[in-house]
Amino acid sequence: MQPHARDDAPGPATAAAPSDPGTAYAISTRGLAKSYPGPDGTATHAVRGLDLDVHQGETFAFLGPNGAGKSTTIALLCALTRPTAGRATVAGTDVLGRPDRVRRQVGMLFQHSALDMDLTAEQNLHIHARLYGMGRRHARRRATEALEAVALAGRRRSPVRTLSGGMRRRLELARGLLHEPRILFLDEPTTGLDPHARAQVWEHLRTLRDRQGTTLFVTTHYLGEAENCDRLAIIDGGRLVAQGTPRALKAAIGDDRVVLRTGDDPAAREIVRGAVPPRTPTTLDGEGIALRVPDGGSWIPRLCAALADHGIPVHAASATPPTLDDVFFHHTGRSIRGARPGAHATTTPAEGGA
Repeated sequence: MQPHARDDAPGPATAAAPSDPGTAYAISTRGLAKSYPGPDGTATHAVRGLDLDVHQGETFAFLGPNGAGKSTTIALLCALTRPTAGRATVAGTDVLGRPDRVRRQVGMLFQHSALDMDLTAEQNLHIHARLYGMGRRHARRRATEALEAVALAGRRRSPVRTLSGGMRRRLELARGLLHEPRILFLDEPTTGLDPHARAQVWEHLRTLRDRQGTTLFVTTHYLGEAENCDRLAIIDGGRLVAQGTPRALKAAIGDDRVVLRTGDDPAAREIVRGAVPPRTPTTLDGEGIALRVPDGGSWIPRLCAALADHGIPVHAASATPPTLDDVFFHHTGRSIRGARPGAHATTTPAEGGA
């Protein structure tokens, strides 16, 4: 099961920033920036003037290509590093003024495991609870409650190395819940899991949000996960390039993508170009023609007829509304599927916006 989508969430494709960060938001930043000195004396700008708002209790996806600034942004919001410029309020607390308090109010689930494989599930949680400063009795109680929250109470005495990948990820989630954080940061929480295990992780995340009002801040390369978040933002080159609901961001892209499978025939492209309005983005690949037009389904019969008049058959035709991958490509110039670490090359939306 995926996170609950809030299709009626307000806000344009790129949300206007309020005048000042405040407690109305779980996370609010203004002009947040982080740069690092390079070996040649020049600065490397990891985050540039970030204005970001995350509502309390929502599931928020934070997308971007590798090296776009996602991890640095999370480190800034979790008070793990100091910003070069700007302001940030997290859980009602100023990150610069009270970083210790911020860290007590956030939980983190990193992409790479921090579990001890030789200890049991319960022992792992007990140790982490003690690191949070809990007494022995409190630590045992919170470990038990966290294991129950992620349906691992029956494996409490199992060594972590005997758990499946999905169970280990749920145990990581339990670890992040020990101190009952108001905001949970999840960096690629389901990477490497099979679809069933991914669904289980999201089931527990949704339950956590609905029961406790926890705000979820998620980075992901899975379109289905981002699609079902309440809102999302896209960062590229350290800059925020889009922010809004999935529906609003897709609507801002506009036209449908029409694909006509005609084979690699340049004449077919010219015929289609002559049948559609001027400056319509139209591309030709080895399998056919791709273009963007409003109400794509109504164009298919006309374009097929125009091609048939010139003796060019259409083997297949489709019209699809904009996807989040189209949104990602529009703002970053690449496919989110191709941006996944270690991903093989994939077909991206056609050049010129098609």
